[in-house]
Amino acid sequence: MAQADAFSEITRGVRVTVRSFYLEDQSEPERGLFVWAYRIAIANEGAQTVQLLKRSWRITDAQGRVQQVHGEGVVGEQPVLAPGEQFEYTSGTPLPTPSGFMAGAYHMVVTETGENFDVAVPAFSLDSPHQPASRLH
Repeated sequence: MAQADAFSEITRGVRVTVRSFYLEDQSEPERGLFVWAYRIAIANEGAQTVQLLKRSWRITDAQGRVQQVHGEGVVGEQPVLAPGEQFEYTSGTPLPTPSGFMAGAYHMVVTETGENFDVAVPAFSLDSPHQPASRLH
């Protein structure tokens, strides 16, 4: 299982950190199936309690094909984070190509005021050992 570097971004006091992992044992490169897991930590470094309501993803494969994914919460939960709290989860995605990338947003609400805001999920790469070697010209 190859581990990528961590990607991190802060929006309005909410830090999102992502690490992706290529899952060799679940992938079938000869059939055009490449699978990754990603581990995300959402940390409330701000002063207000917030809740994650929805997620939006933009998943792009190596051919430039884009898949948009929208849904309620993450892994079946809509976590509430008081100041100083953190929520972590692991999910995954398949691609038909040996590399790609993902980026997205969490749609949050400030629990005290009802104010909605979006938290950026930093773009992160999905890399596998099956990528063709790049050539310098």
